[in-house]
Amino acid sequence: MKKKEKDVNLHINFSLMEEEKKPLNFLEQIIEDDLAAGFPKQNLRFRFPPEPNGYLHIGHTKAIWINFGLSEKYHAPVNLRFDDTNPAKEAQEYVDAIKRDIEWLGYHWNKECYASDYFRQLYDWAEKLVKEGKAYVDDQSSEEINEQRKTPFEDGIESPFRSRSVEENLSLLRKMKAGEFEEGTHVLRAKIDMKSPNMHMRDPVMYRILHKHHQRTGNEWHIYPMYDWTHGESDYIEHVSHSLCSLEFENHRPLYEWFLDQVYEDGNVKNKQREFARLNVNYTITSKRKLLRLVEGNHVSGWDDPRMPTISGMRRRGYTPEAIKDFLERVGVAKRDNLIDVALLEFTVRDHLNKIAPRVMVVIDPVKVVITNYPEGKEEYVTVENNPENLEAGNREVPFSRELYIEREDFMEEAPKKFFRLSIGKEVRLKGAYIVKAESVEKNSDGKIQTIFCTYDEESRSGSGTEASQRKVKGTLHWVSTPHALPVEVRIYDRLFNEEAPDSHEEDYLNFLNSDSLKIMQGFAEPSMKNAQAGDKYQFQRLGYFAVDNDSTSDKLVFNRTVTLKDTWAKIANK
Repeated sequence: MKKKEKDVNLHINFSLMEEEKKPLNFLEQIIEDDLAAGFPKQNLRFRFPPEPNGYLHIGHTKAIWINFGLSEKYHAPVNLRFDDTNPAKEAQEYVDAIKRDIEWLGYHWNKECYASDYFRQLYDWAEKLVKEGKAYVDDQSSEEINEQRKTPFEDGIESPFRSRSVEENLSLLRKMKAGEFEEGTHVLRAKIDMKSPNMHMRDPVMYRILHKHHQRTGNEWHIYPMYDWTHGESDYIEHVSHSLCSLEFENHRPLYEWFLDQVYEDGNVKNKQREFARLNVNYTITSKRKLLRLVEGNHVSGWDDPRMPTISGMRRRGYTPEAIKDFLERVGVAKRDNLIDVALLEFTVRDHLNKIAPRVMVVIDPVKVVITNYPEGKEEYVTVENNPENLEAGNREVPFSRELYIEREDFMEEAPKKFFRLSIGKEVRLKGAYIVKAESVEKNSDGKIQTIFCTYDEESRSGSGTEASQRKVKGTLHWVSTPHALPVEVRIYDRLFNEEAPDSHEEDYLNFLNSDSLKIMQGFAEPSMKNAQAGDKYQFQRLGYFAVDNDSTSDKLVFNRTVTLKDTWAKIANK
């Protein structure tokens, strides 16, 4: 065997060993135990079941990553099932957005399913429970029912309608289905145990009346199934082997299993529900109700506003699927809820963009520089690296001229000792170009600096090989040639909330909105960016990582700041 081939094989074997050594998370261990106990691997099937009543958010990425990740690991199918049981809140817009987000993350489902596909079967099973004396129609209001459930520390009170005859219950249920009753007047409840310490077992509601148009079934139905009745039975119909959901559904599991027992037939796959810790991220809200309020109250521009924790918002801001998956891998799969620092998410985004994003020069708060001893009308091109983290990215040529833009904050007339940027009488290097010295300034009538006049060292051009080109100065500034500059709009996004746990506040969470979460600036970019397309990602040198926004036009590019070069919030927190 040749040495090169041997080295490759050793590397492959080492990689396989590393993969084998990786410890299983507890969900993988459950599946491995089931397989070891004789569960047929070909019967493994997973699902991701979002309700189409809003856009997916950062919290959903964990459930997506777990279910689709297990699907990939075990070469098992995964269904995308829309839990479309509440037409009052659901819309096709949300269905389309959910599919788009999952595909953007790089995942593919086996079957696209809808709970509404099973409305007829669910109803038939409901009649079966009524005929068996395991369900009844209740005429009480939701408030009365909740009051009778009491607390886990005291017995509930049975409904006065619990002892209705099978015939009466069946007649009432069919009238509910036919639309003969008003909303809120009747519900169908399972007859289980009003003394159970598990509140979900105290005669849960299975159906409620809703005279609403459904996006898929039209006006066919006047009653709609509740989540607990729909979810497990849908898993059963689809032969889902492992129904994996977040921890808030742990107390629902006994009800999930009770409902399954009522319809289970020998020989079928009996699905298993298991729970994992949900993804809670600080400075973020994940309640769809609260997110909708942000949208409807015009606190943000829409569900895909780059400040929103939605997957659509993160995509528009410039996050990458690879960074989000890396974040989820670092967080891991746990059994108990905890609060994850959003700085970890920002770190993984920053880390990935550092590897892939081209470096460009953009000035977002410009002030003009005139190099007085540089020949008028002359222009030349200097060479700069596209990405020092990726040598294969190569170099590009950037135009240089007598007049330039630099960042306003990079100049001070009278600077303190440790100010290593441009000031009167001091030198800096213009990246990839020359060393310049500030000589004087011109101000407007308000005293604001309009122009900085400099001189340059003609022998100091970077890479020229002259002694002057090797001369060290403490500051290096980015710049853009004025005659070649492209006008750009730069949107500086920051965290939407300045409260670490805004989701813990109910109605007053809007009081914690960060008033500085968006600043819009007008700047200039180097001409190499002329053909940038929506979604393209860059590192603006010395400023941060940015992505081209969908609002960009052929006349003017619009950029969103994805993340800063460093964790600036850590400095604020430590003050």
